[in-house]
Amino acid sequence: MKQDFFRFPLHVIVHPFDGFWDLKYDGKGKLRVALVILMLVVLSVIMQKQFSGFLVNFNDPRNLNSIMELITIVFPFFLWCVSNWAITTLMEGEGRFREIVMAAGYSLVPIVLMYVPMTIISRFMVQEETAFYYLLTSIAFVWFIGLLYVGTMTVHQYTAVKTVLTMVLTVIVMGIIVFLGALVFSMLQQIYEFVLNVYREIIFRT
Repeated sequence: MKQDFFRFPLHVIVHPFDGFWDLKYDGKGKLRVALVILMLVVLSVIMQKQFSGFLVNFNDPRNLNSIMELITIVFPFFLWCVSNWAITTLMEGEGRFREIVMAAGYSLVPIVLMYVPMTIISRFMVQEETAFYYLLTSIAFVWFIGLLYVGTMTVHQYTAVKTVLTMVLTVIVMGIIVFLGALVFSMLQQIYEFVLNVYREIIFRT
């Protein structure tokens, strides 16, 4: 079991088409593994911002908030999953929400594999070697996007073009959800302030 815990995610990132097919149809993907990978990404990003060498780290460690880092990673992750599920339901996608979460989670593996060692190495870099740092972290992000693309295509059994369209629409829906959420929050805040002012006025007059 422990071997599968490590072996299958590595298999997915090296052989994405076979890996995501096995995830969907052979039951090799595990939801808890995807969530563990997500938490490892959170820890990797926190480590990167907290402990990277000063040549590549422009964050003030005194102002870093681990809770906010958690939110800024976990919230977009699940927002992507919900938005993708909503879009693909309308576009005859075959993926279930659980499979979307697993595909997105397993796609994050390159970020963990790259960010942790590069954070350590960056502490010993000289100025001329920082380009190597930025190159590898960029490769990790591009690798993640590529895996997410293949995972979305395999899970929903889409064509290449339809997968691109679906991912673009997913991002648009994410923006719409955030906008509506902010709008609702603003309205609720205004209602709360109105009720509070009415209450204060009543108390003052009595």
